[in-house]
Amino acid sequence: MTHTLISPKAWAAPKGYANGVMTKDGILFVGGQIGWNADQVFETHDFIGQMEQTLRNILAVVEAAGGTAESITRLTWFVIDKKEYAARQAEVGAAYRKVLGKHFPAMTMVVVSALVEDEALIEIEATAVID
Repeated sequence: MTHTLISPKAWAAPKGYANGVMTKDGILFVGGQIGWNADQVFETHDFIGQMEQTLRNILAVVEAAGGTAESITRLTWFVIDKKEYAARQAEVGAAYRKVLGKHFPAMTMVVVSALVEDEALIEIEATAVID
């Protein structure tokens, strides 16, 4: 097999997708993560709360593959409310640094009309390189 499926052990099993896929050369593709917990339950309906949980979910997948926050090379953000994101920049930055520290990979932000999970306010996918 040319790749390995990655998922944190304590998480509910994904249905129809993989949380992470790592290639034999150490490139980890983290599928779009949203602001729910390991049991796939939303604990908050606040943008910053969901953003922080989403970043924690990404980090959990990276760590399950043997990496750290510094292993993350790319983040693609999908948000449904551009105005809220822009209005809460100070909180966005604080929550980001709380989870990922002062590590800033290449990033893209895309505004979308909706996400598959109705309660989700944000989805982020990532790429990491695991040594």
